[in-house]
Amino acid sequence: MSFSERIHHPATTGRGLKVYAIFLFTFLYLPLAVIAVFSVVSNEIASLPLQSLTWEWYDEAFSNSEVWAAVRASVIVAIGAVCIAVTLGVPGALLVDRYTFPGKVVFQKFVLLPLILPGVITGVAFQTFFQLLLVPRSLLTVTLAHGTALVSTVLTTVYARMLRVDRSPEQASLDLGVSPFRTFLHVTLPSIRTAILASGLLAFTLSFDEIPVTIFTIGADNTLPMYIWSALRTGEQLPALNAIATVVVISGALLVVVFALLSREDNK
Repeated sequence: MSFSERIHHPATTGRGLKVYAIFLFTFLYLPLAVIAVFSVVSNEIASLPLQSLTWEWYDEAFSNSEVWAAVRASVIVAIGAVCIAVTLGVPGALLVDRYTFPGKVVFQKFVLLPLILPGVITGVAFQTFFQLLLVPRSLLTVTLAHGTALVSTVLTTVYARMLRVDRSPEQASLDLGVSPFRTFLHVTLPSIRTAILASGLLAFTLSFDEIPVTIFTIGADNTLPMYIWSALRTGEQLPALNAIATVVVISGALLVVVFALLSREDNK
């Protein structure tokens, strides 16, 4: 077998992909593993050798009232952002999928703009907009900014699902004289509800972890990512921050897994 044939042999290609996958996942997740390790050892700084196992940093982190206040603020903002994104994104997906209107192609392209733009640009834009309206920065402005930016996430996820939906049950319902609203509630909505739920979970995760947009739109309150960022800048409570970051990573990973499972259900 020649050298070229050995390179392109399926077994060689398979081993190469496995090596690449191992390298990629190690590169991506090794820093997270390091954080998790130093959240359960008594080292006050991230250095070797590792000392004894301890839950001290978790106790310190979650007995801190500022941490819980930041968590509550993040959850409130994320829930509000999901409500805005779903309320605007689902009708937007229906509009794009079911209707033809002037400028539809341009609209389909521009709806992706919030996904493409850097978060700093989006944050500056919202800050300027709220200043023009004389709206003081607060958790409300953060929620509005997050929700508006995440409409694209919900719209694209639901739209992708609607492209695979069989339209014949809807047409049969309409032919039998059922109103469009009742047809949507009883025929269309059950077929896209997992996509709506999945996109809502993804939007919640993205909002909970958002920093760039939050920096430009928040007032005196703190979300959890902002609390972590501020603490890192001052160098305070670093071991406790490892514990907080580990919990956030695990929670986010669980939501992403649920999102993936729901998306897989849609693809069946």
